[in-house]
Amino acid sequence: MRVLGLDPGLARVGYSVIETDQPLTLLDCGIIRTRPGPSDGERMVEIVGDLRQLIRLHRPALAAVEMFFFYRSSKTIAVVQARGAMLMTLARFGVPVREVQPMQVKRCLTGNGHADKPEVLDAVMRELQLRDPPRPDDAADAVAIALTAWFQR
Repeated sequence: MRVLGLDPGLARVGYSVIETDQPLTLLDCGIIRTRPGPSDGERMVEIVGDLRQLIRLHRPALAAVEMFFFYRSSKTIAVVQARGAMLMTLARFGVPVREVQPMQVKRCLTGNGHADKPEVLDAVMRELQLRDPPRPDDAADAVAIALTAWFQR
């Protein structure tokens, strides 16, 4: 089974694809980057276009999307809207979605809901038997999100 992990954002969306057949395997990870000049709507079109390509390429059976927690930022609404565009795209392709909270990811992978990023990254590397950590950080977060959805299915 293939699981697509998504770490939402407007400027950068982390993504990952894991294969859950034993052993667990990281097939792909990276970021969808949008240009800062266009309107938020145009940036969301870029995100949706790239996400559609990922779905067509990898044909995931499940998607995991991190839930958004509100922070006081001028970009909060735009990020939530981009997340909505991603959820809509997944629904249009018929990909079931599991939404996970950041604390769930930490607890699932480390046993501690307040673990720091290096602890989560160590757990990701151990579970997938990776020598090098996934890069950049948004992609590593997406891997952790995908693993969490798989472990909590």
